[in-house]
Amino acid sequence: METYSLLREFADSWMLLFLFGFFTLVILWVFRPGSRQEYRDTASIPFRNEDAPAAATAAMDKETRE
Repeated sequence: METYSLLREFADSWMLLFLFGFFTLVILWVFRPGSRQEYRDTASIPFRNEDAPAAATAAMDKETRE
């Protein structure tokens, strides 16, 4: 059997099942109970410290100016 035919048969059968299982696990992981707060915190990262830079960033800026 040619290599191409063997890989094609594998991709058509077992890889399809593997990828479907992986997709299902990712969906279950994303929508698991208790993950809402984690994603809400992550989504708000760009809006933190709107009025002033973070302390670590200000300290690094001060060091680079000296």
